[in-house]
Formats: sequence, structure tokens, C-alpha cells
Amino acid sequence: MEALIENYDEIVEGFYTTLWLLLFSAIFATAIGTVMASFRVSPIASLKLIGTSYVNVFRNTPLVLVLALAIEVIPTLGFNSLGFSLGFRNFSTFFVVAALGLSFYTAAFVCEAIRSGVNSVSAGQAEAARSVGMSFTQSLRLVVLPQAFRSVIPPLASTYIALAKNTSVVAIFGVADAAYVMRTLANDYASDLWFIFFGIALGYVLIVAVIATTAGLLEKRLAVAR
Repeated sequence: MEALIENYDEIVEGFYTTLWLLLFSAIFATAIGTVMASFRVSPIASLKLIGTSYVNVFRNTPLVLVLALAIEVIPTLGFNSLGFSLGFRNFSTFFVVAALGLSFYTAAFVCEAIRSGVNSVSAGQAEAARSVGMSFTQSLRLVVLPQAFRSVIPPLASTYIALAKNTSVVAIFGVADAAYVMRTLANDYASDLWFIFFGIALGYVLIVAVIATTAGLLEKRLAVAR
């Protein structure tokens, strides 16, 4: 317990880093996944091939390998100054690259969740949209996707929960998130190992609980609005 009390500020900072990783990765993964899902249901063969290839590559590649490639390859392409500041917090290039690696990996699962939602929408909805002169892109954006997102809240929530836990993987690459702090404290306070483990684990449980609760509330509210 002493380790948790004496290093409270360091633990909180580690969870701040974890939450920022989760936020940025979730936003980018959702954006990329939505685009790839659109490609997968597109009538254009080349776009469908791109979407399918993306999912097959990233879904079947270990996250550690994706992060290692992102951290090693992205800087060598000339992107050495990806760091930025929001005024109240600075984000290093290393943090951004790690977030991008998580995003590309998670986007494959987001893509499949959204695609399943698109397939659950009645074909008559898209046909009705086309009958009033909408293009495929317009019908997808204005008619199909809004309904698809409502139906895939549970699987998307599961994906974001997995992402929250996957953020701990970046600790092995030196990103000072909660898992990195836990490893550091475990080395410095071997006698408090169980307190450290359960204390950090409780933080992850709370993050997952917030995601699950929010998803449950959204699902109930949007189900009524259908």
C-alpha cells in the first residue's frame, strides 16, 4: 500500500496517458474503420479489395508487431515531428506513433463491426434512397450508416474495451502509461507487489466500466429513437 500512496501522482499521470491513448486511438480507429467498412460494402471491386486486404492484414497481425513496425517505420519515412501540444498537455512524437499503431490495428475490428451493422440494415432502405436520386455514397452516409451505428453499439463497445486493455502493450516500448508505471513500481517495491497489481488493475476496471455503462445507456436511448 505504501508504494501506491507515495507514488500517487505518478500513477495518476500514468492513467492520464492511458486515457489520452484510448481517446486518440478510439477516434482515429473509428474514422479509419468507418472508411474501410464503406470500402468493404462498396460496389467498386478495387475499393472492396482494399477494405478486405486491410482487415485481413491487421486483424491477423499481432498488436506488438504492428506497434513495433509503427515505431520503427513511421519515423524513417520522415515523420519525425509528429508531437504536438494542446496547451495544457504536450504529446511526444513517440506517443503519437504509438496511438497511430493502436488505431490502425483496432480499425480492422471497428470495420467488421460497422460492416455487420450495414448488412443488418434492410436492403429496401438503400433502394429507397437510390430511387430518390441519391448516389451510393449519399445513401450510405445519410441513410445506411446512421442506422448501422445504432445497431453495432455493443460490438463497438467491446472493441473499445479491448482497445483500453491493449493500450498497456505500449508500455514495453517505453510509453509511460499505467502499465509502465506498474512495472516500474513493481521493480522498486517488490514487497508491495500485490497492492501495486490490484491498484493498477482497479484503474483499468473503472475505465472498462465507464465504457460499458456509456454504451449501455446509448444503446437504450437510441433503441427508443429507431
